[in-house]
Amino acid sequence: MRIGDLFEAKAGGDYDPSNCSDVRDNRYPYPIYANGLTQQGLYGFSNYAEELSGSITVTGRGTLGQAFYRDTPFVAIGRLIVLKPKTSIDARFFCEYINYGIEFAVESTGVPQLTAPQISNYLIPVPPKPEQHAIAEVLSDVDGLLNALDTLIAKKLAIKQATMQQLLTDKTRLPGFSGVWETKRLVDVSDIDPENFSSNTIPDYQFNYISLEQVDSGKLLGYSEEIFRTAPSRARRILRNGDVLMSTVRSNLMAHLFFQEQIPNAVCSTGFAVLRAKHNLSDPYFLFSQLFSKSVNDQITKILAGSNYPAINSRDVKLIEIPCPPQVSEQRAITSILSDMDAEIAALEQRRDKTRAIKQGMMQQLLTGKGRLLKSE
Repeated sequence: MRIGDLFEAKAGGDYDPSNCSDVRDNRYPYPIYANGLTQQGLYGFSNYAEELSGSITVTGRGTLGQAFYRDTPFVAIGRLIVLKPKTSIDARFFCEYINYGIEFAVESTGVPQLTAPQISNYLIPVPPKPEQHAIAEVLSDVDGLLNALDTLIAKKLAIKQATMQQLLTDKTRLPGFSGVWETKRLVDVSDIDPENFSSNTIPDYQFNYISLEQVDSGKLLGYSEEIFRTAPSRARRILRNGDVLMSTVRSNLMAHLFFQEQIPNAVCSTGFAVLRAKHNLSDPYFLFSQLFSKSVNDQITKILAGSNYPAINSRDVKLIEIPCPPQVSEQRAITSILSDMDAEIAALEQRRDKTRAIKQGMMQQLLTGKGRLLKSE
């Protein structure tokens, strides 16, 4: 059937700022939704509602066609499309199908947009209502697990951040350690850019290249296989296990990496400074953790403030200061705690990724009719 046969489609309009608030309370209980994905498009809160619970909103501008089921009365603004059921159906099923099974065509030039008349003409399968409900319940249970994992991961990240603020300074000392912390420059505790390709490098030398785009806040997203003669001109810094990659381009994004991957012949972009911890002077993971500290980022922000290009150079890196305990053994003890936290967070993220993959497989079966749910006796 056509979406327009099942739903009344309309576009959200303007709103009165005098009736709205950024904070939800008893006076402003109704959410305002706009075209957006962050927080499911939440824009603010209103003292009145225009749309009923049990409706669907679909983004009509920017990222087209992202559907969200709304279980409370709300206000839609900014041409956000609202689908209000015309009959007794389970809108949650159709929300899932819109996200999974419909690819919306961009029918206009300029800013991509989707209108209420356009979405009304798209076709959508209609299983019997009991099956709609059963499928929606199953997928909702998986969403509940995903939301719980997201909440737990956010909590663990907040705990780790608070722990770093305590342990990476002398605010909190681990049992058995004493002595005054010292401020040291990165050049004092690490060799910076210790190995680089020379002009004599064999043209056919093969290596695995890590670019700036392949690192995101401590995570390696991928790498590419390259040959020296055709490789990007930035592919120059040779890596060893335990090296720290410090992003020097847009450093405020903190695209740093602790390199401990089993990647042979690894090379990174000159957009990174490579820090190799000096033996018995510093722990590499301690250095890596300090790169995410407020102190280091304040120094980087100050350097960038006087520059037209969002990058720091090798000299800047060398002069960045970090607080260090008097003994490397204390650094290693701190590292042990932080790396255990990272392992716990990584395990939760892996579980979340597997759960998402399971949901995707369930949707492929249940939303297309390939798989059917068994009736309970």
